[in-house]
Amino acid sequence: MAGTGLNGSGAAKPGGLGRVVSAALIGATIEWYDFFLYGVVAGIVLNKLYFPVSDPLVSTLLAYATFAVGFVARPLGGVVFGHFGDKVGRKSMLVITLMLMGVATFLIGMVPTYAQIGVAAPILLLFLRVIQGIGLGGEWGGAVLMAFEYAPPEKRGLYASIPQIGLALGLCLASGVVAALSYGLTDEQFLSWGWRLAFLLSVVLVAVGAYIRLNVMETPEFSKVKEQNREAAIPFVSMIKGYPKNVLAGMGARMIDGVFFNIFAVFSIGYLTQTLKIPRTEALLGVCAAALVMCATIPFFGALSDRLGRTRVYAWGSVITGLSAFPAFWIFLTHPESTTAIYMAIILPFGILYASVYGPEAALFSELFPARVRYTGISFVYQFSGIFASGLTPIIATALLQYSGADKPWLVCGYCTLAGLISAASAIWIGRASGRELAETTGSGTARVERTQPA
Repeated sequence: MAGTGLNGSGAAKPGGLGRVVSAALIGATIEWYDFFLYGVVAGIVLNKLYFPVSDPLVSTLLAYATFAVGFVARPLGGVVFGHFGDKVGRKSMLVITLMLMGVATFLIGMVPTYAQIGVAAPILLLFLRVIQGIGLGGEWGGAVLMAFEYAPPEKRGLYASIPQIGLALGLCLASGVVAALSYGLTDEQFLSWGWRLAFLLSVVLVAVGAYIRLNVMETPEFSKVKEQNREAAIPFVSMIKGYPKNVLAGMGARMIDGVFFNIFAVFSIGYLTQTLKIPRTEALLGVCAAALVMCATIPFFGALSDRLGRTRVYAWGSVITGLSAFPAFWIFLTHPESTTAIYMAIILPFGILYASVYGPEAALFSELFPARVRYTGISFVYQFSGIFASGLTPIIATALLQYSGADKPWLVCGYCTLAGLISAASAIWIGRASGRELAETTGSGTARVERTQPA
């Protein structure tokens, strides 16, 4: 089958698979860089320049509120791009979402401050954050599916986890660029114009990513759906009517991912710099180091889920990851003067333990739905649950810390643990209560049940 990247049996050729996975990873990295860049600067720049109120707590909460709006917009992007991804194809939606995100990020870097144009500044910021959310809402599902649907069934955990590395690389790139600018510029220069450079860089990254994505083919599974005319008339309706339990289970499993990530990648930066007075560059580099470690641990746990079972790895990972917040924040409090201790308190729970859920997650969610509604299904599960699991987390954590006191972050840690227990219970349900049902809906038979064996 010339030009399709498939061999005669319909499986992806080795070279074709590598090209597709690379395109998914590079595009995902750029999208996550754009999205997380906002979160990195929300508590250290945007709160000062776009929400200038007398109370620092209020200005920080307002900045985090606009951060949360991006998560609220993501389900809309997931549904819209999921619809067309299940009707038209995965590839074309990925190119559109990449361009949408890149333009919005570039324009954020151009928005005048509150001092320059008044209330129009935060309004413009809010609007562009919504566009970012819509773009990422459609991006994640498509990037994951390009790898998942090209991969051989026995290695789908591994290959679907590779685009997930884009989150780690995007976070590392975002925090690393901001840290470099922060280190190389004075505070006045950084707040005046330096931070904008990180956003303007997006236009270059997007041009590279779009070129790469335009040179890959549609996935074998979706091509088969198209050939057999089995597309859902309205994928979202088919998903809700046909797989409501799968949707709820997936959203429950997503909790620890969203909560834990935003505690360590977003909230902890503001906590370390503003509450514990740790240098901004040091906090950013700690998160960046954890993200680099994650580049190795995400595919490790993705591959482990192929061997030990998707839900077994995910359930145990959820509980252990949630509990790890307690020793991490204890170290923050007791060793604020030790750079090594701070780095270890970020890298061990965030760079290693968190990957035990984020690595298997893409394949776990993809296996919840058949190919005809899969783009819509995984996008909705991931993005809608993100409103509560991700977008509200920095606000909730800030409020919990304000209630308990800066020297008693244990309510924040308890919040992480609760999220871990919810996700573990959801993963166990997927493995035990729905093993047979999920095997039937995905059409992968006994092998599917084995990969979701209970914890």
